[in-house]
Amino acid sequence: MALTFGNIKKWWKMITGKSILHVNQDEGKNYSFLTVAGYYNNLTEKVTKDKNNYESWEVIKCIDEKNQEYYFPIAVFQYGLGAYDLLLQRVDCDLMNKKFMSQLEWALSTQNEDGSWLNFSHTYPDSPFSAMAQGEGCSLLIRGYILTKNEAYLKAAKKALDFMLLPLSEGGTTEYTGDDIILYEFTCFPYVYNGWMFAIFGLMDYVIFTKDKKYKIILDKTILSLTKRLEAMDNGYWSMYRNDKTIASPFYHHLHIAQLSVLYKYTKNEKFNYYCEKFKLYESKRKNKRKAFLKKAIQKIRD
Repeated sequence: MALTFGNIKKWWKMITGKSILHVNQDEGKNYSFLTVAGYYNNLTEKVTKDKNNYESWEVIKCIDEKNQEYYFPIAVFQYGLGAYDLLLQRVDCDLMNKKFMSQLEWALSTQNEDGSWLNFSHTYPDSPFSAMAQGEGCSLLIRGYILTKNEAYLKAAKKALDFMLLPLSEGGTTEYTGDDIILYEFTCFPYVYNGWMFAIFGLMDYVIFTKDKKYKIILDKTILSLTKRLEAMDNGYWSMYRNDKTIASPFYHHLHIAQLSVLYKYTKNEKFNYYCEKFKLYESKRKNKRKAFLKKAIQKIRD
């Protein structure tokens, strides 16, 4: 991306936690592994802190560095999931229902016939697909089916996963290497840890809801693949954002902790708990946070 005033402003808001796209996303408050309920990360602040749009139930829009509005599927899906959690918490139920349904209908109407969404078409037109978008879209659609019993949502959720699981070589978002299954948030970059975990949550929702054994095998394999790579996620004082030298911002480091906690509770695999607690310790040390913040800021300027 170009080093423009708009991008600098956007990056500064992100790394300081002042962006509406990067509000606190700690562990979800209403989720269950027995049935699909609330979402695994707390996305409610996407809704409650967006004061300009709180009274509206229109589909949420983002603003680019040129101050132009556009639809960003991940933002729409997360806003809808946040509204769903607030609905479960009985916060402004009528309004949250309308918000959820608006985002849900947009997800269904904009899904391509092959199950995909053009998530990054505004920034990476040659690599528009994202496992994170596919997984979060699946999570939104399953909750739409639960709320409405409209079969179209459940069929669309399966299509979203089926596209996500297409190999990278066939235009999908998944790398198959040996027994490993890696889910790519960006198909033009090394894999991103938080995006991989969000994609896993979509698979979890589908498996929990449908009990489909085929997808359970895939889910187990990709979770195991992630555990093999957790050591590389740890740089000795902070967590990494993706599988290269890119460090996580404070926002993403905190998000990693929440996601790892959920995966530990789902799998009972101590590796997830080990790194969750280790990253919490890193976060508690002011020296580590300053060091990570400075390195992230430098990386953003150089990118």
